[in-house]
Amino acid sequence: MFVYVDNAATTSVSKTALNAMMPYLTEFYGNPSSLYDFAQKAKEGLDEARSTVAACLNAEPREIYFTSGGSEADNQAIMSAARLGAKKGKKHIISTKFEHHAVLHTLKRLQKDGFEVTLLDVHEDGVVRVEDVAAAIREDTALVTIMFANNEIGTVQPITEIGALCRVNGIPFHTDAVQAAGHMAIDVKAMNIDMLSISGHKFHAPKGIGALYVKKTLPLFNLIEGGAQERGKRSGTENMAGIIAMAAALRESCENMEENAKRISAMRDKLFTELSKIPHSKINGSLEHHVPGTVNMCFEGIEGESLLLMLDANGICASSGSACTSGSLDPSHVLLALGLPHEVAHGSLRLSIGEYNTMEEIDHIIEVVPKVVGYLRNMSPVWDELEKGERPHLI
Repeated sequence: MFVYVDNAATTSVSKTALNAMMPYLTEFYGNPSSLYDFAQKAKEGLDEARSTVAACLNAEPREIYFTSGGSEADNQAIMSAARLGAKKGKKHIISTKFEHHAVLHTLKRLQKDGFEVTLLDVHEDGVVRVEDVAAAIREDTALVTIMFANNEIGTVQPITEIGALCRVNGIPFHTDAVQAAGHMAIDVKAMNIDMLSISGHKFHAPKGIGALYVKKTLPLFNLIEGGAQERGKRSGTENMAGIIAMAAALRESCENMEENAKRISAMRDKLFTELSKIPHSKINGSLEHHVPGTVNMCFEGIEGESLLLMLDANGICASSGSACTSGSLDPSHVLLALGLPHEVAHGSLRLSIGEYNTMEEIDHIIEVVPKVVGYLRNMSPVWDELEKGERPHLI
């Protein structure tokens, strides 16, 4: 059996998205910036897609800017807020220790330019406290950027409350909603969000397309120069097929969100219940504040890389907190931010469930994972020491 449970990394393109985008590759392929009628058909599609994305977020169409994905959207939002703050003599930014690297690396870049960055703790449950944000705010705070839902452990942050706090203090609030869009209800007005990033390939659109919401009262500065596209704020001929597909996929996801969330959550909860029976295992992050589909657990005495390879041999596509794909043996910065020891963080597993997964596939995972964990532990000298009492169990 083949089981794909790495939907937090990327998703397959839905039939709805594929059918929507195909005419813009073969029939309406004109450049929407051209004036002749043939190109204006593409322009009509562009306008309709912008309105669709805006409606899904309760924003205005003019507040939506199409980008190449979530990373670009994060970069443009943060760099714009920083530039605006610097003009006012404000060079302090608040974020968290477990943000996506698109945010953390942008903040490091700004530190080299003289900005001060406060990275908040997210505590053992993976949730930032509103009072911690309040305590970190200074007169020279130019931006608060805190992700909506974490990409590794799935915990959801108190976005509405943080946004309200920022609104009272006159500070722009940005949230990376890449893992939330299409899976959780988002209302930028009710949630007091000033800027928000999304990426299409997380909800069944193609890779290479995303969007940035920017409240109409905030100025946006360019990352890419060269043309007047996106109202002069993001140069480059629009990725029409990607834009159309993303709008269609987001609309479909939002229309079916309640039903999908109920079914996916049931599969997630079954995984948590059954895999927690493995001795010396640990669920990472709060279960109360959680996206529907993400399961993140640690199994003591094993390495995440070996676990992934053996799951792959059993037809299961998953991911680990360890940065094995980069050739690094360092554990996930997200898990370390929760206070997990390196030895525990190394043995992590992320299973991210999507709309197309089935309970039969979940049962296959439940059958395979304990066997693989047991096999790896039997081969591990570390596990042998733990079982003999030569070193203490950490889980």
